[in-house]
Amino acid sequence: MTLTPGRRLIGRDDELRILVERVEGAQLGGVAIGLVGEPGIGKSALLAEVAERVRASGFRVLSARGAQSEAHLPFAALHQLLHPLLARADRLPELQRDALLACFAMSASPVVNPFFTSLAVLELLADAAAESPVLVCLDDLHRMDQPSLDVVAFVARRIAGERIALLFTSAETAPFGVGPFADDRAVTWIEVPHLDGAAAAELLGTQDPQPAPGIRDRILRQADGNPLALVEFAAAVGSDGGEGSGSAEDLPMTARLERAFVARADELGAAARVIVDVAAVDDGDDIQDVLAAAGILRPAAGDLDAARPAVDLGLLTVVDRTYRITHPLVGTALRRAMDPATRRAAHAALADVLSAHPDGSAAHRAVWHRASAAPGPDEEIAAGLERAASDARDRGAVSAAMTWLHRAAALSPGPDDRAARLLGAAELGYELGRFAQVEEITAQVSGMALPDRERARLTWLRGVFHDGSSSEPAEIGHLVGLARRAVADADPDLAMQLLFGAARRVWWRDPGESVREEIVRAVHEVALPAGDPRLLAVLGLSESLTMAPTVVEQLGSWAPDAGGRPDLAGMLGIAAFCVGDFTRAVAFLSAAIQALRAQGSLGLLAEALAIRSWAEINLGILDASRSADEARRLADETGQAVWAATARVAVATIEAVGGGWDVQHPLLTEAEDTALRIPNASSSLLAGVQLARGVAALGAERPEPAYGELHRVFVRTDPAWQRVQQLWTVGYLAEAAVHTGRRAEAAAVLDSVEKIAGDSPPVGPLIALEYSRAVLADPATAEELFRAALDGAARPFPWHRARLQLAHGSWLRRQRRTVESRGPLRAARSTFDAVGAHPWADRADRELRATGERGWRPARNPREQLSPQETQIAELAAQGLSNREIGQRLFLSHRTVGSHLYRIFPKLGVTSRTQLAGTLDVQSSDASPPGGTPSLPRRGD
Repeated sequence: MTLTPGRRLIGRDDELRILVERVEGAQLGGVAIGLVGEPGIGKSALLAEVAERVRASGFRVLSARGAQSEAHLPFAALHQLLHPLLARADRLPELQRDALLACFAMSASPVVNPFFTSLAVLELLADAAAESPVLVCLDDLHRMDQPSLDVVAFVARRIAGERIALLFTSAETAPFGVGPFADDRAVTWIEVPHLDGAAAAELLGTQDPQPAPGIRDRILRQADGNPLALVEFAAAVGSDGGEGSGSAEDLPMTARLERAFVARADELGAAARVIVDVAAVDDGDDIQDVLAAAGILRPAAGDLDAARPAVDLGLLTVVDRTYRITHPLVGTALRRAMDPATRRAAHAALADVLSAHPDGSAAHRAVWHRASAAPGPDEEIAAGLERAASDARDRGAVSAAMTWLHRAAALSPGPDDRAARLLGAAELGYELGRFAQVEEITAQVSGMALPDRERARLTWLRGVFHDGSSSEPAEIGHLVGLARRAVADADPDLAMQLLFGAARRVWWRDPGESVREEIVRAVHEVALPAGDPRLLAVLGLSESLTMAPTVVEQLGSWAPDAGGRPDLAGMLGIAAFCVGDFTRAVAFLSAAIQALRAQGSLGLLAEALAIRSWAEINLGILDASRSADEARRLADETGQAVWAATARVAVATIEAVGGGWDVQHPLLTEAEDTALRIPNASSSLLAGVQLARGVAALGAERPEPAYGELHRVFVRTDPAWQRVQQLWTVGYLAEAAVHTGRRAEAAAVLDSVEKIAGDSPPVGPLIALEYSRAVLADPATAEELFRAALDGAARPFPWHRARLQLAHGSWLRRQRRTVESRGPLRAARSTFDAVGAHPWADRADRELRATGERGWRPARNPREQLSPQETQIAELAAQGLSNREIGQRLFLSHRTVGSHLYRIFPKLGVTSRTQLAGTLDVQSSDASPPGGTPSLPRRGD
């Protein structure tokens, strides 16, 4: 509407130039840009002009436009966008192809994985971009259905290496603080400004007929540089002689525009007005459906000729069987102008027409229109909506299913049905990571009289996002009480769900012994066999120390893959991790991770990766950054703040081992910020932060600050105190104590930790305890304790064995046993160099130089040149996986994988995939460290 005959946007030269440059820059790497601004400001015109210009420069342009009436139809916008590419779907891997086609009801697949759908879209776009760069234009993003938006957000985060540009428009009031684009750094948002005075006057001068000078000034003042307002107010002047634009100066811009559109619609005859009213509430684009429904309400409106006046007035456009309302504000204005009875009649007529269609999509649309036509509660319609929600869930449209269930609840006559459907919607919201929406629903349900089971579901939902909003004993006791009630009602699954939530609260911040014991008593009341993984997980989370021997014994009866049950493997991994049986934790969690990848369960995958990364760190497996880095990215993407913070601390800890000391490390600062926002997780997160800072200070040979950072974990009144994580931290505290003259103080801490660890601690705590006993021992017993530790729990784990060897060699040298000290120091130096712990390798080398040994030259591992994601890709390629297989595992396009490998090869000095395996297994130039590599299961992820 703002284009001159020469196709030049008036007053937008600078914006156009910048946008075109940015979009064309996508030929060197993907970009995502969002245009925001008030209705009519010219976002759509900018979008169209950019598309036209880059199409002329060789871009392929794909587009879709949001419509409020279609916002409840899952994947409606995505189907618009991809329609030109669907013929390529046969090129996709089977899982992706089936997921994509099923979401459009184009295949017989009964269930859709939403993440495989998203990956399929990314692959289709990447394949198209291999032929020519692609511009994806999404107009009125805020009016699109949520499942489509979820896919777009997924793609936007993964186009950095693709020749793809995403260009969006959205209203200024679009809720970008929530949903898929919340805090998303992948998208650059640009506000489209008002036209300046000269441009506004120029645009008004293009309108015909020209308003009189007095009216012209009024239009310019009221339009305030809004292009659509300038055009519509000028048209209103032409139709009413100048009166229509003079009495609305106190109205907001949108209201003024809507009033102008309604005034235009009021000029229509009765038949044409019925047609545009039906079109305003329709959720499709078939003009024959609209005419059939309008004909039910007024027989004369059933003919296409009856729509001609609406087309002539610029309210509708019709091409063959397809129609659209010319501007979203037209539809909004018409809907607002209808009285409730008129609107319900239009919906009812559309429901009748759509019910006669044979396809399932039309049937679902009919149900929605039937619901919109209902004057009050109606169980039959509510049940139909619930069935449609179930179908949407199976198609991977979880957010649409949530909307349909919420609507079904509103139409439920019975309070129990209403509550159950609302809670079902909230559970889907949890699955999507939508905290605000879940909180809104639970607040609504809280005031209702609920049956016991629904009350228990509500209680679980209130704390599910952050493992409980509170670790107060009363809150946890309430969960335990509800679990006992579920036991009495013979509902063990609900009971275990509640107890698991209670136990997780205990893990993040300890509420005291009596609460922990109450959970243990309650879980033993559930009718489950002794080795049930859920029972072991609750015991591990709630009583990690006293129940450790029992849990470890029961874990031994399970195979690493938990009998092919990834859900059980995940529970077993949590149990093993919490009690410190880190070797089994890695095995169980690796099995779960492999299955979660295959399922595309990104939320649970982020959690499993974060926990596994810490199990590996505690075993001294320092390439755990691959798990931690991926966990951080996925947790950020799925809105899981606690797991994102947990992964950030893990990444920072691994970086600390590699060198560099930064007390204000940005990852640790971000984790601390999370702990402040989510106090229930504060103790565990802060204990991890202190460990990372302590390790970094040790690596930088700053033992004094290291001791101060680490000691906080052992101070009962400190926010970073965490009873279980003391066992993982005490070894590093002992190392700092040796270099600061605090042996006696650290020995007292060790004594208290040994008491809580019990007589037979698992491998993780035992490594730390044996190290601490040796380095803190007096000269008379040190030799024996060093030998015991070197032959003990640390023996299979190079990092921990090397720390022992460094400490032992240093002790021997100070005992003037110079020749004996060289062997352990040499072995330690070799191992530290091989695993990338360069500060520790340099320290071991200095100790060796003090014995008179010279001539060491570090042999850096080629892995160190790679980022965690590059390492992951290189390893999978070395195992023989294709780019598509790697992409599916890591939720990247195969072309992005190829781009990574293109950069990886020269970094590693290789020219083919077949050379990767040998290169990635490079050891230090010295002999391999005694003890070898720990015997751990291959990840398979």
